[in-house]
Amino acid sequence: MTKDKNSYINRELSWLQFNERVLQEAADESVPLIERFRFLGIFSNNLDEFFKVRYATVKRIDEAGKGGKSELGIKAADLLEIITQVVIKQQSKSLDILSNIQLELENEGIYIIDETQVDDEQHSFIKNYFIQQISPALVNIVLSDTVDLPHLKDSAAYLAVKMELTNHEKQFALIEIPKSMNRFVVLPKKNGKCYLMILDDLLRYCLDDIFNIFSYTNITANMIKITRDGELDFDSDLSKSFIEKISASVKDRQIGDPVRFVYDKTIDEETLEYLMTKMGIDSKDSVIPGGRYHNRRDYMGFPSLGRTDLLYNKIKPLEINGLSLQHSIFNTIAKKDYLLHTPYQTFSYVVKFLREAALDPQVRTIKITIYRLAQISHIASSLINAAKNGKKVTVVIELRARFDEQANIDYAEQMQDEGVNLLFGVSGLKVHSKICVIEREEGKGVRRYGFISTGNFNESTAKIYTDFTLFTANQKVLKDVNKVFNFFQTNYRIYRYKHIITSPHYTKSKLFALIDTEIENVKNGKPAFIKLKLNSISSYKMIDKLYEASRVGVKVQMIVRGICCLIPGIKGMSENIEVISIIDKFLEHTRLYMFCNDGDAKIYISSADWMTRNIENRVEVSCPIYQNDIKQELLDVFDICWNDNVKARAINETQSNEYRKNSKPKVRAQFALYDYFENKLKS
Repeated sequence: MTKDKNSYINRELSWLQFNERVLQEAADESVPLIERFRFLGIFSNNLDEFFKVRYATVKRIDEAGKGGKSELGIKAADLLEIITQVVIKQQSKSLDILSNIQLELENEGIYIIDETQVDDEQHSFIKNYFIQQISPALVNIVLSDTVDLPHLKDSAAYLAVKMELTNHEKQFALIEIPKSMNRFVVLPKKNGKCYLMILDDLLRYCLDDIFNIFSYTNITANMIKITRDGELDFDSDLSKSFIEKISASVKDRQIGDPVRFVYDKTIDEETLEYLMTKMGIDSKDSVIPGGRYHNRRDYMGFPSLGRTDLLYNKIKPLEINGLSLQHSIFNTIAKKDYLLHTPYQTFSYVVKFLREAALDPQVRTIKITIYRLAQISHIASSLINAAKNGKKVTVVIELRARFDEQANIDYAEQMQDEGVNLLFGVSGLKVHSKICVIEREEGKGVRRYGFISTGNFNESTAKIYTDFTLFTANQKVLKDVNKVFNFFQTNYRIYRYKHIITSPHYTKSKLFALIDTEIENVKNGKPAFIKLKLNSISSYKMIDKLYEASRVGVKVQMIVRGICCLIPGIKGMSENIEVISIIDKFLEHTRLYMFCNDGDAKIYISSADWMTRNIENRVEVSCPIYQNDIKQELLDVFDICWNDNVKARAINETQSNEYRKNSKPKVRAQFALYDYFENKLKS
């Protein structure tokens, strides 16, 4: 099939529709009230990252003088305008949702007051809180026509202050909202009711305290925020280490070119024009009028106030039937494989595996890839512990994990100081695979144990991200996994793998071969299907291959959380493809590929989405599942997700994000999966 703009949904516009689904959760009255508030924060945080990365990329294409149509399917300049218009509509919708949530919070006895609603008792508390807690952390910038505007930080929120002085002149200033402080200040309770104040409004209430050296007749303060290009540009200085180059690039990100300017739409025109001129904001930047408050990502941290009735019920992560946290994991997985599915089952198995490896006198080596670590990481401490116990520990750490670069740099330096052997991947390739292999002396030889995962080895995200981790002692699979680590050390060699599928060398060809088998089988009257669970699909090559399968009659079922450039259900192109997206309590992060293979299903868990970057520009690992009970479990998991009729949206050409028709009985996949694993534990 030739590439045609009508064959695909634009990647950026598809992503915006994913974020629209997040916004739907904030609007959904069946979602607990405080969780809805937090979904607004997720929506806002997603949007910030989108502008730093994707919008910035499109802007770079436009500024380079390239039309962009071949890469984007639409002219870059036109796409920038469409994005801005879509975001303005979404922002407007989000403000309406916010107003409704605040009204419902008031019905629950929770009041968010502004600077005009403070009573005498609250006045004393606020003034004292400002003096003791806030004032020492404030950065206040007085602006001048004769002095250049100081650099404004990426994604920091500022109050733009305008003072009308007694001498009839105007004085402008900026107040930087401290990131170190909680955005919501909890005020003393009154009559059993909870009161909160957003930090911005508390600052507005205390403007006289901040600017009391000026003599003015009127003072106003409106929120502004600037988002900068988030791409890392690397120094070519050969004398610098990779860590030094990444550190410098992360710092430089703070002075990247502006790509979005958001302002309170009630700001007066004089102040707005003054600031935009000072900041050099032009027509190619996305200028978005917004509400009174920006940086609503901080709403993710809205306090619970002890109101568990307004939150999702916390689940207790389950154990895996047959795999004990009280006994040796090595001894157990030596007999059979086990599959972990977080957050339904406890991530403690991963930590236990590494702690056991750190202490076991027979363990000689530990090799692991790391992409994103928790802020306080038991994974990192276990690896350091192993190094202190004389194990040869090799950590391949990806310093370019977007927006987690500094955290990874800090851990890299810490591990290096403790004797861990650090590798920084392969030039030009991000290391996105999630693999670990240990070598243990047994008898006269060495036996390998390990795990392969779809998610990061991160205790924090394991509580909210759905991911698979396979624990195995399958020597054939682990021999392949070990070759991946060999590739990190001698990447001029291209290794061959008999079992796992790896990027960047083999993913496309192997997946094409699996799809071709389904195509041939359906042509020969044999059963055929393809079932995929992905975060995103944007590779035109992979999409075209699925279109080819659809045209000959292969039934394709896809669960795609985020970007989906494939258009399902089009006669003569994709009529046999159906796509749904599930947005719910947990972030759907598992990647699962299933192929009928004439009744002997081939099943893989993977770190790779079907995006060009995952297939061609990253080191990824897809692991085959050979054990029948785990195969069946994964088939069950996919079917439970596929049957969701509560949180599943149909993905179609119109990108309308309509919920699936609600047939009975109701199936809410994330809740049904917990029940599924709980029942397995009892059996």
